Amino acid sequence: MEGASQDINLNSPNKGLLADAMTDVPVDSSAAARTAAPEGLTAAEEEELRAEIAKVEEEIGTLRQVLAAKERHCGELKRKLGLTPLDGLKQNLSKSWHDVQVSNAYVKTSEKLGEWNDKVTQSDLYLSASSTLEDWNEKLTQSEAYKKTQETLSQAGQKTSAALSNVGSVISRKLGDMSSYSIRHSISMPAMRNSATFKSFEDRVGTIKSRVVGSRENSTDGLHSPSGAGDKPPQDNAPF
Repeated sequence: MEGASQDINLNSPNKGLLADAMTDVPVDSSAAARTAAPEGLTAAEEEELRAEIAKVEEEIGTLRQVLAAKERHCGELKRKLGLTPLDGLKQNLSKSWHDVQVSNAYVKTSEKLGEWNDKVTQSDLYLSASSTLEDWNEKLTQSEAYKKTQETLSQAGQKTSAALSNVGSVISRKLGDMSSYSIRHSISMPAMRNSATFKSFEDRVGTIKSRVVGSRENSTDGLHSPSGAGDKPPQDNAPF
């Protein structure tokens, strides 16, 4: 003990010898893992419990492996059926909501809310408020202001409908007039051309045109040869 205390001294030249000696000592891992047995248990009972724990942990590992294999098989079946992960999520949500609805907490909450609703609707305060609102509604609908407003809105709606109807009829009439005018115009042009008045006018225009063209031709010939002297050579009348 005295040597150990000397080795612990930091100023001692042998300060590292104790640590080196301790690392060489073998350690029993099973003994270190064991804790002190609780009071009231014998060593045999403790060993039996530890064996039971090891057995249960082994069963848990086996069940995990079986569950993983079952999940893989279920995924393969879903892929063969064409089910996507989204479909599985919807199914899980529907199942979860169904489980919530059939749970005792949900049923009890629904019953409590129903009871509170009955109590509120049957209370004097609720009945008084409902009757007051009904009285206000009746007074409002029977008031002169409400009736005048309703009549004004009704008249405005009727006037608007009549105005829209008149506009539609005017547009239809204008379109009809334009169509009939174009038809009459297309029909009257050939008849006017075949009339005696149009033919007489056309003959007069033709006569005037022929006269104008003839006068132009005569004036052009006179300019080229006004007295016919251009065709005969000049005479020499000088005396010998």
